Amino acid sequence: MDLRQLEYFVAVAEERNFTRAAERVHISQSGVSAQIRQLERELGAELFDRSARTVALTVAGKAALVHARAALAAAGEVGQAVGEVTGLIRGRLTVGMVVGCTLTPLFDALAAFHEAHPGVEISLLEDRSDRLLDDVHTGAVDLALIGAATATPEGLDALTLISERLVAAVPAGHPLAGRRRLTLRDVVAHPVVCMPPGTGLRTVFDQACTAQGLRPTIALEASAAEAIAGLAARGLGVAVLSDSMAESYRDQLTARPLADVETPALLALVWKSAHSPAVRAMLAHSRHAFRNFPGTRP
Repeated sequence: MDLRQLEYFVAVAEERNFTRAAERVHISQSGVSAQIRQLERELGAELFDRSARTVALTVAGKAALVHARAALAAAGEVGQAVGEVTGLIRGRLTVGMVVGCTLTPLFDALAAFHEAHPGVEISLLEDRSDRLLDDVHTGAVDLALIGAATATPEGLDALTLISERLVAAVPAGHPLAGRRRLTLRDVVAHPVVCMPPGTGLRTVFDQACTAQGLRPTIALEASAAEAIAGLAARGLGVAVLSDSMAESYRDQLTARPLADVETPALLALVWKSAHSPAVRAMLAHSRHAFRNFPGTRP
């Protein structure tokens, strides 16, 4: 048993597919399969159930996954410890990003990190905020940019990058377009276009509706602000966005803050407390990149 086999095993377990795992570790699928078979022979148990379309862990595989991740993390920490002494950072940094995110400061931070630490292999994954939180907890992702309704998710550290109020955005001619003040009840009297469950903005909206006993009609859902704005501009519903999101579409929509929704929608980087030198460096670059972005906390 060697670290390479454990790396391939973890890749297959997380990707749930041998082909995608092979692409991730940059070898052929047959190479991954052969190494996994060798590992299973050494352990005396099958780690994957290959009978279904999607590769699934067996009971033995689930037990092995925890320790395989721990072994890879320990091996990485050896290199990191040496790197801290020599001033070098090496290894891999997996960054999660909420679907639909087009925030250039994050891309600037990644570029600055790559320039400063070319020895680190960067992976960028898109997903819903709730799934990214799970990935950070399990160690599949080192840090993630998520939408949230609370400043610090349970069990993780967080850096709030943006804190903004929810707004409702409508096209000219909509009954709400001429109103100077909007409440949540005003908005849910009309069909709503918003982000799907599992996103931070939707969580804030749903919690506010529940607190007031309101049941909105969700006409359409989209993961990207551009799609939500485009649908609302065509009269398909009231867009629920954050302030900076709506600002980008002011030529199409009139936006008003929801006066009775005080809980802000947050955009935050989250990570485990015992983070690596690579994570610390990425956080520093992120703070610098977001320092002048609208809605960023001082």
